[in-house]
Amino acid sequence: MPTVGRTAVPTVGRTVAQVADLTPSSSTADELTAQGGPVDRPALRRCTHLEPAQFATAVWGEHASLSRREVLPSGFADLLDADAVDVLLSRRGLRTPFLRVAKAGRTLPDARFTRSGGVGATMADQVDDAALARLFADGSTIVLQGLHRTHEPIMAFVQALAADLGHPVQANAYVTPPQNQGFSAHYDVHDVFVLQIGGEKRWVIHEPVLRHPRRDQPWNDRRAAVEARAATEPLLDVVLRPGDALYLPAGFLHAAQALGETSIHLTLGVHTWTRAHLLAALVARLDGIEALRTPLPLGVDVADADAVDAELAAVVEALAVAAPGVAAADVAAALARQSTTASRAEPVAPLAQARALAAVDLWSRLRWRAHLPATVIDAEGSGAATPDGLPGLVVRTAEATVTLPAGAAAGVRRLLAGEVLSVAELGAGDDGPMEDVDRLEVARTLLRTALAVPE
Repeated sequence: MPTVGRTAVPTVGRTVAQVADLTPSSSTADELTAQGGPVDRPALRRCTHLEPAQFATAVWGEHASLSRREVLPSGFADLLDADAVDVLLSRRGLRTPFLRVAKAGRTLPDARFTRSGGVGATMADQVDDAALARLFADGSTIVLQGLHRTHEPIMAFVQALAADLGHPVQANAYVTPPQNQGFSAHYDVHDVFVLQIGGEKRWVIHEPVLRHPRRDQPWNDRRAAVEARAATEPLLDVVLRPGDALYLPAGFLHAAQALGETSIHLTLGVHTWTRAHLLAALVARLDGIEALRTPLPLGVDVADADAVDAELAAVVEALAVAAPGVAAADVAAALARQSTTASRAEPVAPLAQARALAAVDLWSRLRWRAHLPATVIDAEGSGAATPDGLPGLVVRTAEATVTLPAGAAAGVRRLLAGEVLSVAELGAGDDGPMEDVDRLEVARTLLRTALAVPE
């Protein structure tokens, strides 16, 4: 059931006013941890009135949850507003697929709102702002896609929310004219946080026809079931106002309609890691088992259930025998490679980075680039060597692998822990002495490879 205010409550039959009158829960200790320690999860707290631990155990992945602006720490005007939307649409040269347009539940062809940018910018898929203005005036909804790549405030927030959740996040904005609806009742194949930016929008929510759908199980494959469920009594029927937030797990049916003025809302799509990802990584680690590589019998009909029954039983038996021998660390390593491509680290300003590299001295202050995970292998176990032949510390990220002097270990770990250090502090610790010239070279390496950035 959806959660609103103090407790989880059924909302069928409630009026919007009754829902809005509910009050937030009292503050409780946050028991969630990341990397072994307690965290506050500030980005998540902006999206829900619930304490993070309460959200994790009572709502996450299972229930819809509505949070009113009165019980949230802040609004969302810092992330996006109408002026920013206009700038993105008219002055940023957006191209598809960073833009979609929909009307009455149908996505319009790109050619209706794109054209060439003219001399020196002849790509034909750039937004035609005049055509877009006409379509919007005619009742079409504008969808700004991938704002976590094109709009800096949302980019930073999405990275912080992904870190809080442990799951990749994307961001789209929906701009709907008054009294219009962009899409009919449907479900998404990922969880969403809906943040109302401007105007008011009525949301009608129904229980899923398929819980936890996979990416390859879109709603239009179950169109009849979706339409039938949408005709029943809704689970939640509410109006979102600026500053309100709504969480919907994947599969929950929803339809939204702007009311008396232009509505702008931000949808944060959470692409959750699931146990299916663990299974796929586990199976990938079992490719050395001969029983699983053995060809099926000659003449087998894989479309015949009876023909594959015995073979399937053999596969299950082989998995049962072999799977317990796969270390969790091996599965985690396989998923780590996927996770590095699912989210981006903090953007790097190339010219500022070059200036910092050219001007670096012992008083320069550096920090680790945000949201860039790294593996540090101590000099004793790395098998790597520095140019002077000494054992080297290896630092590996999705973007680069560098070898540093062993004496840099303590400084690198402090940077990874979030500290800001001067170059002179990079060699401090019990890892052996480092000369100033070595500290400077470590700093240059970190800047050159964009592992660290100037503070």
